[in-house]
Parts: sequence; structure tokens; C-alpha cells
Amino acid sequence: MIENQQPSTKNYQPKLKVCGLTQLDQIRELVALKIDFLGFIFYEKSPRYVLNHLNLNYISKIKHSGKVGVFVNENADKIIEIAEKSDLNFIQLHGDESDNFILELRKKLKPEVGIIKVIRIGSDFVIPTKEKSLERFFTSLRSIQNDIAYILFDTDSKSFGGTGKSFDWDVLNEIKIPLPYFLSGGISLENFHKLSTINHQPTVLDINSKFEIEPGIKDLLKIKEFLSLIKY
Repeated sequence: MIENQQPSTKNYQPKLKVCGLTQLDQIRELVALKIDFLGFIFYEKSPRYVLNHLNLNYISKIKHSGKVGVFVNENADKIIEIAEKSDLNFIQLHGDESDNFILELRKKLKPEVGIIKVIRIGSDFVIPTKEKSLERFFTSLRSIQNDIAYILFDTDSKSFGGTGKSFDWDVLNEIKIPLPYFLSGGISLENFHKLSTINHQPTVLDINSKFEIEPGIKDLLKIKEFLSLIKY
């Protein structure tokens, strides 16, 4: 096992991202609740594809400093166009984007727009090999470490997220994580207590399908309850 630099968990209060937003009235309420990050999915195959509900002009008028656009293997010029027209603060790369793609995207994006790179963890990460598998990724990550703001760990799936399933969080205790990170994938009111098993605590918790009435329609009462747990 690679030893993490373990921060104190005393008074640990992670930030919160609510992803898969589609409803303007719900977004306004989340802004009023001071949710740290708002996630908008620009992946056409997602049931939470935001442009089926809101246009870029509406998104640009949302006054918030943590607007995140989620993209999956999208063309760089398209990402930049959407980022500028909707006034995004972060670009989340949720597909198989290469290091070279990220380097080129970083050059073209406005300097103030941060990049979040997702690492999708699947069921094939078994105990004897998961450390080596992840370490291969982090060896590659070192070349772009200065060009991204956060890592995001999520459960791997053919749909690129939104499964409501968690990966084995013990994987995160096998590596030294070089950047602040988001944790996503099936986080819920029921399993929140298990976060205490992670040595290097996430900077941001990313919630989605476990806090929905249906895809893209959030359960605001559940979100408020969760917020009360992490912002004590």
C-alpha cells in the first residue's frame, strides 16, 4: 500500500456538488442553499442532457462561481464554445480524453476555467492489482498535473456515470492522490457514514441519482438533509 498524507478528519466539512441539473427553479433553490458546485451534463446520450431543458443563455445567466460542464469524449472546440456561451467555471472530462487532449484544451480555455479529470473505477479493480492499475494512471497524470484543478473518482459504466452505484472506496486507500478530488458514484444518505473509512478524505462530494425523483429532477428535501450532515 502507498501511504497517503492523511489530513485530519476533525471538523471535516466537504464541499458539495449536485450534478445532472435540468430544472431552473431547482437550480435557483440550490444556489440559495449555497451549494458549492452545480453540474450540467452536455452528453447527448445522458438522460440528464441539459440542453433538452435549458439553453446556453439560461445557464450563462445563473450567477454562481462553481458551474461545471460535464463532457464525454467531446470535440475540444465544441467544449470551448459551450464553456464560453454558458459562462462555465469548470470543465469536467468524463470520457477517455488523452493527456495530449487535456494539454491542448488547457491552452485554448480561458485561464480562469478549471479542468476536472475523471477516473472511472470499475469492478475489474481487484485487490491484488488495483494499486498497480491506478498507479499506471497516476504516472501518466503527472504530465498534466499542473493543467487540471481536480481529479474526480466515479464508478465506471457504459453510460459514463449516473448509475447510482458506488465503487469500492477502499481503492482510494491504496494510492497517494496527487490533487484535491471529487468523490462520485452512488453517494447517499444511507452510505454517507462509510466515507470515514477513506484515509485521504475527498474535497468535494458529488451527488446525483440517489437524490432524484427521476433523472434530472432532484429531491430537494433529501439534498437539504444531506447538506445538514456535511455542513454541521
